[in-house]
Amino acid sequence: MRGALEPPRPLSALGTVVACQANYYQVRLALEGPKPLYFLCTRRARLKKLGQQVVVGDRVLVEEMDWQDCRGAIATIHPRSNLLDRPPISNVDQILLVFALAEPNLDPAQLSRFLVKAESTGIPVTLCLNKQDLLPGSAIDHWQTRLRSWGYDPLLISVRNDKNLPRPLTEALQHRVSVVAGPSGVGKSSLLNRLVPDVEARTNTVSGKLGRGRHTTRHVELFELPTGGLLADTPGFNQPDVTCTVETLMDCFPEVRQRRGQCQFNNCLHRDEPGCGVKGDWERYGYYLSLLDEVLQHQQQLDHRPDMEASEKVKMGSDGQVMHEPKLEAKKYRRTSRRQRHQDLHDMCSEIMDAASVDDLDDAVLEEYGL
Repeated sequence: MRGALEPPRPLSALGTVVACQANYYQVRLALEGPKPLYFLCTRRARLKKLGQQVVVGDRVLVEEMDWQDCRGAIATIHPRSNLLDRPPISNVDQILLVFALAEPNLDPAQLSRFLVKAESTGIPVTLCLNKQDLLPGSAIDHWQTRLRSWGYDPLLISVRNDKNLPRPLTEALQHRVSVVAGPSGVGKSSLLNRLVPDVEARTNTVSGKLGRGRHTTRHVELFELPTGGLLADTPGFNQPDVTCTVETLMDCFPEVRQRRGQCQFNNCLHRDEPGCGVKGDWERYGYYLSLLDEVLQHQQQLDHRPDMEASEKVKMGSDGQVMHEPKLEAKKYRRTSRRQRHQDLHDMCSEIMDAASVDDLDDAVLEEYGL
């Protein structure tokens, strides 16, 4: 007696891109089953012709599915809710900003810059402070009170000592696509190893000479959490650039958002305008002024710079990295064809012959044009 026939497998399925390498993409299929299914996919040539790049986090439609070898082709990229350029990842639900309370010591200026950069993306930010075991309780209480005055309620953890990570952290990551960000050496990769035990992310110790971390993560990849959700680790960097507009910068400070109704001007910079209700003695006001000068200077450079669209073209590599290349000017770089050169020579000779007889021309001119 023959066994029950297996149900037919679909020829196409939806999925999420969890890794990119060269021209291949690993896609986690959105199919019900005891464990997730991953397909190694290529990109349809039509997408390449349309200039549609595939990045980690994209929700895609996979077709031409080979269930034996788990291979397929990405045919459609669904619209993105957001897109980060560093790292290149889309459809992010939250940014998990990780800092250390000690080793390296928590620097308010550096933390403010990271917070502003994260806030400028428009993606919700969750602040997580690691290495709480290295500070006494009074110092931890001080930082909690201080950060709450900034508008943030940080999650406190100790990756090294906690047997189980705090429940508020695991609940914040459930059923979401989260990106871990922060400077090097604060324990981001170690945290990822705790959250995803089967992932052996490379870790590195803090440089004793510099008092900061070294770069340990080289690419972006989404990892599945046992409790549900996807998590991406990112390359560590110590000084993110702030290149947003002035209006965006104001929105990046919760203190400004809370006080905005007290200001009587619609276009106020909250710097030295009389009657401004935002400027004052709140702790990060000095950081705001410093970043405001930086943003204004950057905007001034953009205003005096030639139109970049006329001189540069933007390309995205197979790994999702955005690249700028100079455009070649046709008149300056394109060689004249042989047919055009012969036509130009013929026209010039005809003009000379019309202007004077061959006997009246100088020998050098006749030799130059082969007459």
